[in-house]
Amino acid sequence: MSRTLYLDCVGGVAGDMLLAALLDAGAAADVLHAVPERLGLRDVRVEVERVERHGVAALHVEVLTPDGSGSRSYRELRALAERAESGRALEALDRLARAEGRVHGVAPEEVHFHELGAADTLVDICGVVALVDDLGPAGVACSPLPLARGLVRSAHGLLPLPAPAVLELLREARAPVAGAEGEAELVTPTGAALVATLADEWGPLPPLVLEAVGNGAGTRDSPDRPNLVRALLGSRAGARQTVSLLETNLDDFSPELVPDAAERCFAAGALDVWTVPAQMKKGRPGFVLAALARPEHERAVAEAVLTESSALGVRVTRLDRYELEREERVVELSQGSVRVKLGLLDGRVVNVAPEHDDCARVARAAGVPVKEVWAAALAAARSS
Repeated sequence: MSRTLYLDCVGGVAGDMLLAALLDAGAAADVLHAVPERLGLRDVRVEVERVERHGVAALHVEVLTPDGSGSRSYRELRALAERAESGRALEALDRLARAEGRVHGVAPEEVHFHELGAADTLVDICGVVALVDDLGPAGVACSPLPLARGLVRSAHGLLPLPAPAVLELLREARAPVAGAEGEAELVTPTGAALVATLADEWGPLPPLVLEAVGNGAGTRDSPDRPNLVRALLGSRAGARQTVSLLETNLDDFSPELVPDAAERCFAAGALDVWTVPAQMKKGRPGFVLAALARPEHERAVAEAVLTESSALGVRVTRLDRYELEREERVVELSQGSVRVKLGLLDGRVVNVAPEHDDCARVARAAGVPVKEVWAAALAAARSS
């Protein structure tokens, strides 16, 4: 069964809240305590304590540095982060630099972090990624993020809340947000960069068989809402998955070019691509070009449709679909090897399908009909 990690950002999200929630959900504390040394920050240590927020027991994590603050350039931070050998940690840091660069009108390479330049930011980013890897989910989903208004003091002066860099990070990630009462910084730039990097999907809690629940507390004990992030880990075999349906109507596009457009859509991450005949305005014959994609690939697939076809726009609809867990095996026939796709429900094989391209290749080499190889591969897969 595939496992999903769901981040329920009840009180917003920050790096220390994510660290605490993941630890409380079962990630190994030794993994987190090893992060400062991996980054070359030997004078930094991590403290974990049990606290309570609105009557809910939770963990709170504090990264202790000699002076408690710091200021580093993007290049300095990235050089340190590279020691963690984590692509997703570097991606989160790159997202932060791009967001700060857009806010201040400079290139990412010229960004100088002030509040975000401290060692605790690096430990938050690299620590969260390491703890997610330790839990080992197949995917990460995140709730809509609450955003409150207000002002916060920074090295640049008073900034409006949500912080401009936070809005840039969430805009780029196409993350769903919702207004919240009160005046407080509920989502920090570090927290926004981490969920934008880690989340494969956004929205309400998907159907899960829960295995673990972790509560991570922020530093404040706000009267307006529990200052918590909850990490929910559970199995998701045969459950619903969110997909994006992209469609466009075409009556001035050569059918000869449709396979090329479909190929580009698949390369951009589409799960499936098809056409349906349609009668257009003025009685013109046409067709609907449609593609199915995960939400995180939606924009890339839409751009492929717009680039490779004559479309001026693409409609997008979010849908849920039930999916089987999938595996691939190789069966050995007398004529050659054939891959076989398996569909599993709760660990039980319910569908078996030989890979047609493999069957065709083996059939050509052996000089036999494709259907014979297909039947033999199906029989071999079922017997095994």
